[in-house]
Amino acid sequence: MGEEAKLISQIVGAPPDAVRHVLSRHGVLRAGINLSNFLLVSSQTADGGPAGVSPDMAATLAACLSLPLKYIPYESPGKLADAAERDEWDVALLGAEPQRAAVIDFTPAYAEIEATYLVPPGSSLQSLAEVDMRGRRIAVAARTAYGLWLERNVREAELVTGLNFDEAYQHFVDGKLDALAGLRPKLIEDEKKLPGSRILPGRFMAVQQALGTPKASGVALDYLRSFVSAAIQTGLVGQLIARHGVVGLSVAWTNTDS
Repeated sequence: MGEEAKLISQIVGAPPDAVRHVLSRHGVLRAGINLSNFLLVSSQTADGGPAGVSPDMAATLAACLSLPLKYIPYESPGKLADAAERDEWDVALLGAEPQRAAVIDFTPAYAEIEATYLVPPGSSLQSLAEVDMRGRRIAVAARTAYGLWLERNVREAELVTGLNFDEAYQHFVDGKLDALAGLRPKLIEDEKKLPGSRILPGRFMAVQQALGTPKASGVALDYLRSFVSAAIQTGLVGQLIARHGVVGLSVAWTNTDS
């Protein structure tokens, strides 16, 4: 067990047998990983596996549980969430959202990412509040955590959905839409691709990156919550963000007492 896992284990204690059993029914801890979030999966290992903050969090959890680890990668968060009832993974690392909570039990967040809007060249929009008005159209990637939030909260504007980030960007540009919703770090890249475009100040929400387990494995939730709290308090999450050189991902300090 690595030093980071040892320190966390000293705080949370030994995992109950029931927790180890439910998270290792297939002989390993199967960790569902969303490959589309470049802040959390920022590179690859030499053998092509996922590397970054989320894979490292899963590895530390596996060490605390004294279980071998197997990554189960998905190309989008929607597909990862869909697999919750198909017994494909034991723990997942993805954004906690009410729609997903119907089939997944989530811990408090360990990290968060700001979501905001990019507006096109010549746009008169100056604030987030101006975006949600009748007649305006917002491009958004389907089934992302911030996209699900917009589905619940946008009242007047129309959402134009792309299957992924690139398709949403093309809808924004080709359709001359009023705004592109996205994670701030990704929008900074898109801003560079589209001269004259700009990111609106502030955020309409922050994606809460958490650990999740299928409802059928709910007995593990208390332990996972303690693990996340200890990962924040010991500085592990902040260390992983720094280690991988991620810009735009923040430690979710407000959840340490959750």
